Parts: sequence; structure tokens; C-alpha cells
Amino acid sequence: MNTEQQRRALVVGATGIAGQTVSRQLVDAGWEVHGLARRARRLPEGVTPIQADLLDADATRAALAGLRPEIVIVTAWIRKDTEAENIEVNTRTLRNLFAALEPDGGVRHVALLTGLKHYLGPFEDYATGVKAETPFHESEPRLPSPNFYYAQEDELFDAAGRMGFTWSVHRSHTIFGFAVDNAMNMVLTLSVYATICRELGRPFVFPGSVAQWNFVTDVTDADLLGEQLIWASTNPEGENEAFNIANGDQFRWRWLWPQIADHFGVDWEGPGETPRTLVESMTDLAPDVWRRIAEHEGLVEPDVAKLASWWHSDSDLGREVECITDMTKSREAGFLGFRSTPKSFFDKVERYREAGLIP
Repeated sequence: MNTEQQRRALVVGATGIAGQTVSRQLVDAGWEVHGLARRARRLPEGVTPIQADLLDADATRAALAGLRPEIVIVTAWIRKDTEAENIEVNTRTLRNLFAALEPDGGVRHVALLTGLKHYLGPFEDYATGVKAETPFHESEPRLPSPNFYYAQEDELFDAAGRMGFTWSVHRSHTIFGFAVDNAMNMVLTLSVYATICRELGRPFVFPGSVAQWNFVTDVTDADLLGEQLIWASTNPEGENEAFNIANGDQFRWRWLWPQIADHFGVDWEGPGETPRTLVESMTDLAPDVWRRIAEHEGLVEPDVAKLASWWHSDSDLGREVECITDMTKSREAGFLGFRSTPKSFFDKVERYREAGLIP
């Protein structure tokens, strides 16, 4: 394998909250980076765009012909209405990806991003069935219910055995990162929510459950996640293992929420007896209010739907179960990175301000 091939990376889902970050980090580290997405826009500088729909096997094969990346980092997934559909489409995308890469060879390692639904169950049975003990450990057995993360892992394992590459699986919690037009972006969602509350003179109400307000929890900084993805792809200790990835600290929302409110200059309220969801309070109200805010603040994106993912934040903040992630396995393998969660949150807020997305 020549030097050029040894420094070539393919990031699948390069426009997402994790894909943008790890693409940027790879470019900074001197890699030749190719970013695959259905809509190859908003890619970091230095990333070569590859536009293809992974559900189209022929288009994927044509787009990746001759690429021969050394490492492949998969951060893309597609959400459907049922878990059966999630399993079908998200295994098909991986199957088409590997079928496109197999003829040319050259792949040494594939890192697959999944998440805590590995322990909590799929969307339609989320956090209600049999659950792993907290803090979540990678050694926990799979839950009995169908889960597209398990199906993705099996597709990865089959391809590794057939194509001869090593693999790693990365189970993140809620990701704090910098991305736009993304389906799962809590920092930007809460920033938009707080800004709307300030505009209307309303309190910044915690939209989730009493349990989630009081439980100890953790999150995942996107920069830390990218560092682990690259570490596992370039170190023998990361090969053929699944790793949790969280910041390494823990917090309670009842502690962090007032800090967010203070940062945005709004009064806050804790949860009600039942969640006062963002979907209910913001879906109809937010578009017009945000358009007005964007106009008088000179913001670059007036469409709130491209900034806020109300449903995703409601899902995470409305859980009735404790979610803490154990990082021992990753640390023992040699990945020692960590982040302060408050610093992570406000760092991303400042990035959004600098980009002209929030005032």
C-alpha cells in the first residue's frame, strides 16, 4: 500500500454532527478526506465531496469506484417510522457501502458510530423494556427486542470477515457539537429555545421529565467523539472492539439548566409533573418568531427547522431512566480524552454565534 492510500479516509455521513467534526479533525491531521453524503454541502474546508444515496447500490458503487480508502468512518443513519424499517434501510446502506468498496480493496479499518439505544432499546420501545444496569458497560448483552444498531453491527462483522478489515463500534450519548440542518442537535436546539424565550419574555422551562431533571447523566462532546473515532482507526488497541464514548464527567440537568438560562439572560423553571415538551410549545410558535429574530439580529438562517430538532431533545430530556456511560474500557485501552460538559456546551454556543446562527 502506497503512502497516498495510507493517508486516505472516507467519512460516511460527512454533513452530520459527528461527520463534520471528524472530517475536520482528519484534515487537520493531514489526511486526504473524502466526505460522502446524500447532499454534499456544508462540508469542512479541505474535504472532497462525494454525493451519493447509500440506498442506491449502483450510484454508491459508481461514486466510490477506485477510491480505496484506508479507513472508513460511518456516522450516517436514516430514521424511519418503525424499527423493522430502521433495520432494513440502515443495514442496506452498510451493505451497499461495503459492496462498493470491496472490489477495489484497500480498506484497513471501519469505525461505526451507534449510540445508547444499544442499551436502552429502539425508538418504539425506548427506555421501557429490559435495560442494562447503569453505568452502561460494553459487555452488556443485547436486549431481546429488534434494534437497528445490532443489525448494523452484524453487517459490519460480516463485511470485516469477508474483506479482512478491522472494526470498531462507538456508542455515544447525546452529542454536543457544531452542525447545521441536523436531526439531533441539542446545543443548537436549546440555544434557539432560550433565544425565543428571551424574545418573548417567557421563562426557560425544562421540557423533560422530573426523573431526568434529577438523575445523574452524561453527554458526548463531538470533538471528543471524533478523537476516539480516529484513535480507534489508527491504534491496534482500538481494533475489533466496541467502546462507549462520553465526556467522562457527570451532571444533573437541575444543575446545568440554570447555567444555560443565565448564559442567555432568561429566567428558568424546572419540570412540571408531566413534560412540557418542545414539540408542543415550539412547533407552531417558533417559525415566525425565529424569522423575526433572524431579521433584526442579521442571522444567516431564518428557517428554524434547519436549526432546532425539538423531537430529539424531547426524547433525551423526557426519559424516565438513568443514563450514565462507563468509560473504563476505553481508558484502559489507551484513549484518555475527556471534556467538561459545561465548557463543551458553551464552546458550541460560541461557535454558533461566530457563524451567525444565533444572536
